[in-house]
Amino acid sequence: MATNSSSHNLGDEREQEISSSGSALDAEEIFDGNHLLRCLRTASAWLDAHAAQINALNVFPVPDGDTGTNMSLTMRAALDEAGSGPYPAVSDVARVVSHGALMGARGNSGVILSQLLRGFARALDGKELLTPHSLAEALREAAATAYKGVMKPVEGTILTVAREAAQAAEQTANTGGDIRQVIEATTLAAEDALARTPSMLPVLADAGVVDAGGQGLTVFFQGILRHIRGERTVPTSVQTMDLMHAEAPNGRYNYDTQFIIIGQDLDPEVIRQRIAQMGDSVLVVGDRQTVKVHVHADSPGEALDYGISQGSVTSVIIENMQLQYEEFKANRQPVPVQPAAVRTNGSSQRLTSDIGVVAVVSGEGLQRVFESLGVSAVVSGGQTMNPSTQDLLTAMNSVEHKQVILLPNNSNIILAAQQAKELSSKQVLVVPTKTVPQGIAALLAFNYQATMQSNAELMQEAAKQVQTAEVTRAVRSVQVNGLSIAEGQVIGLLNDNLTTAGEDVSTVVLNLLERVHTEEHEIITIYYGENVSDGEARVLAEEITAAYPDLEVEVHDGGQAHYYYIISVE
Repeated sequence: MATNSSSHNLGDEREQEISSSGSALDAEEIFDGNHLLRCLRTASAWLDAHAAQINALNVFPVPDGDTGTNMSLTMRAALDEAGSGPYPAVSDVARVVSHGALMGARGNSGVILSQLLRGFARALDGKELLTPHSLAEALREAAATAYKGVMKPVEGTILTVAREAAQAAEQTANTGGDIRQVIEATTLAAEDALARTPSMLPVLADAGVVDAGGQGLTVFFQGILRHIRGERTVPTSVQTMDLMHAEAPNGRYNYDTQFIIIGQDLDPEVIRQRIAQMGDSVLVVGDRQTVKVHVHADSPGEALDYGISQGSVTSVIIENMQLQYEEFKANRQPVPVQPAAVRTNGSSQRLTSDIGVVAVVSGEGLQRVFESLGVSAVVSGGQTMNPSTQDLLTAMNSVEHKQVILLPNNSNIILAAQQAKELSSKQVLVVPTKTVPQGIAALLAFNYQATMQSNAELMQEAAKQVQTAEVTRAVRSVQVNGLSIAEGQVIGLLNDNLTTAGEDVSTVVLNLLERVHTEEHEIITIYYGENVSDGEARVLAEEITAAYPDLEVEVHDGGQAHYYYIISVE
């Protein structure tokens, strides 16, 4: 039983396996679960290698274009759960990969990818070998499941690419094509659909880009095809992908321990309760045959010994979080992705004894604001740092309440929040807040005497009443929403939509405030970011007060990354 102290080891193993993947697939070769796993590993590595390129396709030039990173990390989580096998049946590997992606999904693109893998696994249930027809059927079910997972499907996105790729797979299988021909047809159709996404979505045409999620799925198919053809696929960027925002561990414990227990008649709830006595950030999921354990503790051996007492332990990972952080500070090298930090609110300002609220927040100052308003737990995350489904589940499990309201506070986290809700054993409602000010307004509307359902409705209505202005800097030149924006310009977003651009921050802020008819409101609250001083923020507040003398203007240290200011108008 070996342990991995760093994801660099995993990257080395994957590179060695992928670069020596062998010759092209013979038409008569048996395609079992082990072969499918090798295909998925190659596809994942190809996705890793193109993550930065996919990130750059973000329509709006804001510093949160993380589609490629989210898809890459979701796929890594899926394959980490699968381990090295063996998997004689394709149904076995598809099921495990699907579950890993479900738990590790990050951002909207990662959640949709997990839904694709979920449908793929469902269609392969009970199948030993992959055939052209079963592959086509699995791709069709993958696309159908992804469409169902999105409340308002939009054409010209990853959904279109998945659907048209599946249609091509079916046509090729029905005309007698072998697996290699089916995958070739799938990839070509994906590439064709991707190229046409700008004609389906005007916003893509204006920005001069194809859909980022569709690009990610196309790259994924290309990786599988390269494996089938026996082409070398060395994932050079696996070890160089810039995974930013590494922070010192906030918890009491030094070691992140993960492993899988395989046995008979396992009881995940009993295991969860026992593991919870050993540390924090506990997540235990699975069924009576397979249970995945995650815990932060000072004695990894205690958790492992308990796991061995329950069954066979595999896929063990033990990481020294404090050491990794010190190495990162010293070398500025990428570090393995850790679960998002979860901070429970130990103050007496609990909302009620029955209902807890979990919020996703970026920035130390904003986290303190949410805690002062009585939130039960905060998940560190936001722009460019989307927490996974597993991170959100960990946070919900960390609070004592059986009823939980979840505030994502970011449009790119809502799907993962909905997915976490479906997986939780608690009663969970998601109030789909898209900005931090919406989340704060929702918390202020919480009624201590109301039911969870009534509170969710009150909070959602309150969130709608807030206008959110955000100011950052353009990361690339683009034409979008009728604006011609140059790289480095200050840009302003109004309620999550890119609205204005200018050469200085105060001009952009005042332009945004004018657009929301600020004179008709009462309070302006300014949250300044980590790269803005308190003095600079107060100078801006004086300019706003001069423009709107009848309004109350408040200034708070938000500490958020990337965004100079987040401003609420109420």
